[in-house]
Amino acid sequence: MTVLNKLASTLGQKGSDANIALAKEIAETKNHEAVKELVLNLNNKDKRIQSDCIKAIYETAYINPKLIAAYHPEFIGLLTNKNNRLVWGAMIALASITDIKHKEIFSALDSINESVEKGSVITIDCGVDIYSKLNKYAAYTNIIDPLLIDILWKCPIKQLSQYIEKALVSITVKNKEIYQAILNKRLPECEKESQAKRLEKALKKINIIK
Repeated sequence: MTVLNKLASTLGQKGSDANIALAKEIAETKNHEAVKELVLNLNNKDKRIQSDCIKAIYETAYINPKLIAAYHPEFIGLLTNKNNRLVWGAMIALASITDIKHKEIFSALDSINESVEKGSVITIDCGVDIYSKLNKYAAYTNIIDPLLIDILWKCPIKQLSQYIEKALVSITVKNKEIYQAILNKRLPECEKESQAKRLEKALKKINIIK
């Protein structure tokens, strides 16, 4: 039975419950053939099927990222697609496998940067996730750290707490001062107490890095 028969659009459903259920099934059974079929149908003529497939793929990756890691070239290729749903879906997939395929994803940095510059909020969110994970590796820091820092300086204040929390994994004693400076400088911009508290909490974590 083809996995396409289990997609939301095929079942006539408007939501994504069926796609999420399919992803859970694929992840739990480690169904490589199902993943392959989903990836092949990212080029399906029906955009609803394309959307369902990318949804099922990254939902699978949330549970078992190794299952989709081999298809990183296909996800990178989607970054120039005219269908924005596929672009940010591919970015989610890439963010999910960055720790597994960091060399390959770093090699595609130009495409990722372009997607982040032009992309939606979700695309930028994923870009921060990818940068933060790549920035853990000393070989990439000189290139990635400035990209991450630039986003933290320029992003809307409502996004900053989420972004700095992602970035924490790559902040060390060597680069912590600039991140401290960003938070201290931007804290007065907070319009909500909850925003300020999240930033202060992150700042405390950075302050104790040794």
